[in-house]
Amino acid sequence: MRKLAKYLKPYIGPIIACVVLLFGQAMCDLNLPNMMSNIVNVGIQQGGIEDPAPKAIGADGFSFLQQFMDETARLQMEQSYHLVAVDSAEAAAYLDSYPALQNTDIYVQNTLDDPELEATADAYSRGVATIANAMKAVAGEQTTAVKADLENIDLHQLYSAAPMFEQIPKEVLQQAWEQAGLSDDSTNRQMGIAMTKAFYQELGVDVGKIQSDYILRTGLLMLLLTLVGAAATICVGLLASRIAAGTAKHLRHDVFQKVEHFSNEEFDRFSTASLITRTTNDITQVQMLLVIGLRMICLAPITGIGGIVMALDKSVSMSWIIALGVVILIGLVVVIFSIVTPRFKVVQKLVDKLNLVTRENLSGMMVIRAFGTQSFEENRFEQANRDLTKTNLFVNRVVVFMMPAMMFMMNSISLLVVWVGSQQIEQSMMQVGDMMAFMQYAMQVIMAFLMISMMFILVPRASVSAERIAEVLHTEPAVRDAEQPIHLNGRPSGKIEFRDVCFRYNQAEDDVLQDIHFTALPGQTTAFIGSTGSGKSTLINLIPRFYDVTAGKILLDGVDIRKIPQHELREYIGYVPQKGVLFSGNIASNLRYGSPNATDEDIRHSADVAQATEFIRRMPDGMETDISQGGTNVSGGQKQRLSIARALTKKAPIYIFDDSFSALDFKTDATLRHALKQDTGDATVLIVAQRVSTIMDAEQIIVLDDGKIVGKGTHRELMQSCKTYQEIARSQLSEEELA
Repeated sequence: MRKLAKYLKPYIGPIIACVVLLFGQAMCDLNLPNMMSNIVNVGIQQGGIEDPAPKAIGADGFSFLQQFMDETARLQMEQSYHLVAVDSAEAAAYLDSYPALQNTDIYVQNTLDDPELEATADAYSRGVATIANAMKAVAGEQTTAVKADLENIDLHQLYSAAPMFEQIPKEVLQQAWEQAGLSDDSTNRQMGIAMTKAFYQELGVDVGKIQSDYILRTGLLMLLLTLVGAAATICVGLLASRIAAGTAKHLRHDVFQKVEHFSNEEFDRFSTASLITRTTNDITQVQMLLVIGLRMICLAPITGIGGIVMALDKSVSMSWIIALGVVILIGLVVVIFSIVTPRFKVVQKLVDKLNLVTRENLSGMMVIRAFGTQSFEENRFEQANRDLTKTNLFVNRVVVFMMPAMMFMMNSISLLVVWVGSQQIEQSMMQVGDMMAFMQYAMQVIMAFLMISMMFILVPRASVSAERIAEVLHTEPAVRDAEQPIHLNGRPSGKIEFRDVCFRYNQAEDDVLQDIHFTALPGQTTAFIGSTGSGKSTLINLIPRFYDVTAGKILLDGVDIRKIPQHELREYIGYVPQKGVLFSGNIASNLRYGSPNATDEDIRHSADVAQATEFIRRMPDGMETDISQGGTNVSGGQKQRLSIARALTKKAPIYIFDDSFSALDFKTDATLRHALKQDTGDATVLIVAQRVSTIMDAEQIIVLDDGKIVGKGTHRELMQSCKTYQEIARSQLSEEELA
């Protein structure tokens, strides 16, 4: 994957934007459980009262509360509150908020900073807890639902009992104060909030409105965070898709461009089916990883770490539950990962094989039908399809097993959180909302590790695909331009000279061409003939540098063709392959394929020479007649003639015809060769042929046998001096035709 990292460099900006957006999304997701906890704890259980210390308290309540505080706490309360008398000028400002101010003095909280507010809340909550402990001592109770008692307390009765509390020995009150100091802060604060609610009711405050306002405010904030998180998710999805699609586009472009520069040696190494798979399926795998990975790789760690921090803030004592879930999840992922990773490589190879079988069946359909081997090919395809399906099913079944396992584990973790959390709630060590939030954070942490585990499934498969793509991209073509190329100024004469040329295919043990030495002159036709497998097409393919010679050299106008840039060299050659290939489009576009600037007159002239004009005129749209993919809507002879016309349109100094007349009848063959001789003029013409009649008039005929030249000369000379040529000629023509 590192080899393909450079393709992400143009998208550094969008990637950074994705990370920022994902961080924002994670923060939104992580704060939602906390707000839900606040709605339960503060909005429902605390009646919407957030701070233990009240914003205002009646004068009677303030005096009563101070009886149960030590000197430090009383001083803290006096510094934090100031008296607002009924008849004071300041009273009008607080009358709407605290209607009881009409009849009684109140103490209003001053503007405090956070440390002062925290100190005041601690002093107030401890004082309320001391009252509760004193009430227990008076009543002789060991345990009671103190918070519930405080919420339902009648303050007037409590104030009337002040003389009774004054008779309590100071030692008992001191013990109650110290006991309150030993209690859990959250318990004291809950008592303080319950007492605060009673104080608010005493002042005529609408506590129901406080509760509804808090729930509505928190709910709206949750809705806002949800919308922000959703917007971030949409933006990340858009950016990730654009990054992945752009990367895939550049990968496909570079792979295709690389393949275009491959020599035949690389095509022999990478099958066509494999190259198609690498350009499509493999790049799609990388694209899919980027689309999903850009979200998961960044979001999962943020959510996982943030979820752990938030969960620990709710309850450290239950952190072992999350650790247990993560350990089980990691173990499951490791097992699945070790099972499916080797199969991903097998899957891609089987896709290659299926593409190969499919391509062969479609391209060879006429042969299959002619030999009646449909059943054999169906079985062959079925076997390749079955192997791929079987492997894919194995991988998918293993991966699919993860989801029910994850759901079972997540539900088990939820039950465990409820079971342990309920015990802590009973012991007043945790609130209900905190338990619910802890459960959600545990789910978020497990889901984060699940996302990471999914990446462990996606990354190996994409990594295999990336390696296959990188293998193509980092393959250096065997045929390369020279570091210091030689440019031929102007149009070359076309003289081609082979000097002691030998050629061996890659990893082959023996040479297929040995000591080839001849010269092809401009204005002459040099023909090659020999038995099947004698090396004719291989020799011809050395001239355009489809392969490079193993030894010796090929010269064009005295310059080694390996020193001439490939594009420049091939511009000088009009090439007609052994198998005529036409492209989708129309006849005119095919004839202009090698010479885009050719005029209509040029392509008509080339068609005339190639004896293609007659059948083109018979077509409904003439030169504008559509050619289907591969030229399947024209016959073999028509395809060959159009391929010859395409080469002639280039008006090149060198023409190569690799057995390009095999599909023509004798009359058309003779007419075409005669017209070709007149049209090519001073060009060098090289013809590979199986029929002696095609090459009888050539100025030079080279006879090949087992990769060696066994005869060289004109037809008459070879009939006298070359036994191999004589055997070929006499097998095709009568003595009268050979004379």
